[in-house]
Amino acid sequence: MFKPFVPPVSYQVADIRAEEILKGLSIDDKLKLIGGYSRFFINTIPGKGIPYVFMTDATQGVRLVTSIKDSTIVKQLSKTTAFPCPILLSSTWNPALVRQYAKCVGEECRAAGASFLLGPGMNIYRISQCGRNFEYFGEDPFLTSRMIENYVVGVQSTGTSATLKHFVCNNTDFYRRRSNSIVDERTLNEIYLPGFKAGIDAGAMAVMTSYNKLNGEWCGQSSYVINDLLRNQLGFKWLVMTDWTSVYDGTKVISSGLDLEMPELKALANTKALLDSGKVKITDIDNMVRYILRTCIAMGFYDRPIQDTTFQPDYIAHEKLALDVARQGIVLLKNDGNILPVKKNSGLKIIALGKYMKEMAHGGGAAYVKGYNNISLLEALQNEFGNQIEFIDSLGESEVASADLVILSIGTFDTEGADRSFDLPANELQNINRVLDLNDKTIVIVNSGGGMNMSPWIDKAPAILYAWYGGQAGNTAVAEILSGKVNPSGKLPISIERKFEDSPGFGYIPADWQLYSGKTSDQFTHEAYDIPYKEGIFVGYRWYEHKNIKPLFPFGFGLSYSKFTYSNLKISPKKFKSIDTVEVSFTIKNESVITGTEIAQLYIQQVESKFPRPLKELKGFQKVVLNAGESKEVKIKLSIEDFSYWNPDLHRWFAEPGKFIIHIGSSSENIIIKQAVYLL
Repeated sequence: MFKPFVPPVSYQVADIRAEEILKGLSIDDKLKLIGGYSRFFINTIPGKGIPYVFMTDATQGVRLVTSIKDSTIVKQLSKTTAFPCPILLSSTWNPALVRQYAKCVGEECRAAGASFLLGPGMNIYRISQCGRNFEYFGEDPFLTSRMIENYVVGVQSTGTSATLKHFVCNNTDFYRRRSNSIVDERTLNEIYLPGFKAGIDAGAMAVMTSYNKLNGEWCGQSSYVINDLLRNQLGFKWLVMTDWTSVYDGTKVISSGLDLEMPELKALANTKALLDSGKVKITDIDNMVRYILRTCIAMGFYDRPIQDTTFQPDYIAHEKLALDVARQGIVLLKNDGNILPVKKNSGLKIIALGKYMKEMAHGGGAAYVKGYNNISLLEALQNEFGNQIEFIDSLGESEVASADLVILSIGTFDTEGADRSFDLPANELQNINRVLDLNDKTIVIVNSGGGMNMSPWIDKAPAILYAWYGGQAGNTAVAEILSGKVNPSGKLPISIERKFEDSPGFGYIPADWQLYSGKTSDQFTHEAYDIPYKEGIFVGYRWYEHKNIKPLFPFGFGLSYSKFTYSNLKISPKKFKSIDTVEVSFTIKNESVITGTEIAQLYIQQVESKFPRPLKELKGFQKVVLNAGESKEVKIKLSIEDFSYWNPDLHRWFAEPGKFIIHIGSSSENIIIKQAVYLL
């Protein structure tokens, strides 16, 4: 049974101590605390028992930053582990592995002197073009929730606070400080809030607000977003901070429920004048300070050295974990003619080329972690296949045409502050097609933070491996999958559309605007724009099924070198009441001669409803390792929450009685067995 994190000091005890400290603080002391210091610190109040508290980016490891203005407070680590990006982590569909991953990240935070990790990032993948998709966990709120709750417990088990971000509906980085997400109540509750609720229920100690507006007000200064949604509805009782330079009106900030403006006082710089004029009250400032003090006390931040030099991460173990994540999260999308795996020592001549053969593929911005033992794809291939690999750094037609096999590495550079096109640049697309035309035994390795347009060449490529951004050890996992040392088991946490026009978010960019380079100055001066979430609850696979649009690759899809069969579906009880637990069981068998891992997925469909509902929704999954010829029974328990939807008339979750179909399969599209149940 899942156990949430419990802070070392209880809320009640932390509240009493916070009140004692608060009584001894001057107005100047309080104002120092509600604005960041030196970009990544909560300020110190000397003599009052309040030391500096350090924060660090991001979800996939500890970013070694150069933008700390005062570098005397903490000593930078010489190295940190570059873990695979979160969307790859989500592709493992392995909550236990997520917890281990987060624990490793938390250990490196402690070594770096960081009390707050500015992650996990957890916004829903609404559009494939979002520059930060690689930092998040995919398109489905149920899968995201299971990943996030385990991430929170893992990182906070080390004494590091998780910071859930970005609250809320930050689903594009296209002029992210100028966008207004227009979202209805039901969509907000069914799609965009569940991951945050899961993180809060798991015990997360901090939340970061987002750059965008929600329904007309900047999230970081919106009382509806922070007081109503976050604090009252979701029950969050700890620290709320802004994203960096994302609020503008000090009066609104102070009344919104926010506690900390980062990276420094800007919107709150005139707080004394606001107090003098009576526009805000000192009790409002006191409340902000209470949340900061209470959180730091509960986590023990005031009672330990800012940098504990005895806390040393096990880098060897961390790198092994990073490699295991990549092994489990890389997704085999296509394998026509069983071209994979490639036999070692077979005498085959293998040409290796492409952008990311020597260059490490990674995302940018606050999420970028350099790593310390980076292995390029070319090095990994040479380590695995030896002199079978011949590298060419530009397209040589005769070499490509005469090769027994070609491994082509392509990809995108995704980063915060800008969205990137779903379409590859024309010159890259031309090169891909040229290689595939020259050699019909070309294996394409895709490095990206989200979906890309593969339609122009998909039919020519016999094999495609989606490697995401694999971190420092990810390319080793790619080579091992190619050779068959590792049997691929990753499944997509997203749908990949055939063309961007098929996407539920298509049209979010005004018709006469263009994707841009992401200059920070433009973020503050460009024309503001609205993003109506017209698709409502129909995001990702929900959209494609609702509109009867066939994606290129469906949510939950991923191939294996093994073949699995499903049978013997049993559901008890078939007719149930809201207080009942429904137990679903079925058998999976590995029909192949090698050990393999299958991710079985359970979706629920309500046949008739007062309000529109998706054809089906993910409500359970299990990762099963099976030896050759082995069978295992899978059991998944469902509660009334799994059959509920947000009723906008009642303003709450509601389970409508009637007929439901339980779907079991290997992806959202490939349903193998199903059965009806009835809610009385």
